[in-house]
Amino acid sequence: MIIFGTKGYLYQLAILTLVCGRCGNPSAHALCKRVTKFTLFFVPLFPFSTKYSTQCTFCGAEQQVSREQAEQLQAQAQAPGGPAHGQQSRQQPYGS
Repeated sequence: MIIFGTKGYLYQLAILTLVCGRCGNPSAHALCKRVTKFTLFFVPLFPFSTKYSTQCTFCGAEQQVSREQAEQLQAQAQAPGGPAHGQQSRQQPYGS
């Protein structure tokens, strides 16, 4: 008997200040990476699905983003002098 299945992992990559496309409030958004891995006998072997998303902490709206957009947002959060370091930056609307 072979036991196989999937297991999901959620990684928080960054916290960004963006204007929410749903509620219109400038609030913190969590940039997350969701990885689903194939498991054999409860041992995760390889990832077969990777998705990126942002979630508004004010209204809870979640929006899928591409890998390129996620990398760009993560670089923006880690840039010296960026919003993560306490300096003001121009907030851009995100989502529709």
